Amino acid sequence: MNTIVRLVHRPAPAAPLALGPLNATSLRDQAYSLLKNAIAETDIYDPRQELRLDERQLTAALGVSRTPIREALSLLEKEGFIRTVPRRGIYIVRKSKREMMEMIEMWAALESMAARLATLRATDADIAALRHLFDEFQNSPPSEHLGEYSDANIAFHTAVIALGGSQTIIEATRNLLMHVRAIRRATITQSDRAARSITDHLRIIEALEKRDTELAQLLTRQHTLDLASHVDRHCAFLD
Repeated sequence: MNTIVRLVHRPAPAAPLALGPLNATSLRDQAYSLLKNAIAETDIYDPRQELRLDERQLTAALGVSRTPIREALSLLEKEGFIRTVPRRGIYIVRKSKREMMEMIEMWAALESMAARLATLRATDADIAALRHLFDEFQNSPPSEHLGEYSDANIAFHTAVIALGGSQTIIEATRNLLMHVRAIRRATITQSDRAARSITDHLRIIEALEKRDTELAQLLTRQHTLDLASHVDRHCAFLD
């Protein structure tokens, strides 16, 4: 996959989405997966960007006809990642502040329950593995490695959900994580959030290791609700 195309029209230069031709198996599913991953890697909340997709460019980039592209876009629209505006085009969706806060609140409820379940179900080894997600930040602050820390941050929250062992929660949070991930990325440099975030994560891990069900649930919920409070106070660009 070495074909790079610019799928998002921007008034200022920015990193393009990286896509390549598909093979002949399940074209719709492949297009859906690649487009969804590309959207996840896009800085959706950069206010300088107009996130419009060009169907012809998508077709050329993925090397297929328009049918699987349109089918994939239809799925993404149903999931709330894009919207079609008549006579204007297809746009990656930016959530409003209210929508984003409601998503974060839902995430807080689901992840905190997963943390509670993890104290009851996860193995000691699986819980211990959470600490290794932050090994590279032991000798230097996360602010010096924001890209890497952002990835570790998402890996941590995904792992907590998985440790709960509830397939229903895993499924319910899969798309939700993409939206929360986008706003975490947009706010990670604000108000020293990276340093405070890693402290919160380590406290959550300690509660999980001690099998302290109530504390693990409380800390996990409060950590995510702190993000909701931050969005409410500092993310006027969402309005």
